[in-house]
Amino acid sequence: MLRQRQPIYRSSKWLAAVRKIENCVLCGAYGVQAAHLNEGKGMGMKTDDALTAALCPACHHELDNGNKLSREERREILRKAVLDTIALLARRGLIEVKA
Repeated sequence: MLRQRQPIYRSSKWLAAVRKIENCVLCGAYGVQAAHLNEGKGMGMKTDDALTAALCPACHHELDNGNKLSREERREILRKAVLDTIALLARRGLIEVKA
């Protein structure tokens, strides 16, 4: 069975909520960017906005372009950072579920 492609989720509100976290979920540095999960899309294409992590510029750069870790290690760290970000968004009441 072929799975139908879903449109990519874009939300400026989601990205703004991620930036409200303020401290990097990896190193704790102040000042974050919403770093998209970088897998499953082509060059220059970003994944859903809901798959973003609150990362400082240094951690964001290292996970996108660094050479200290393997590609799979960088992806695994970013996956965990995305999950940590989603959990923080929920705990802080920065996202809500509509009934």
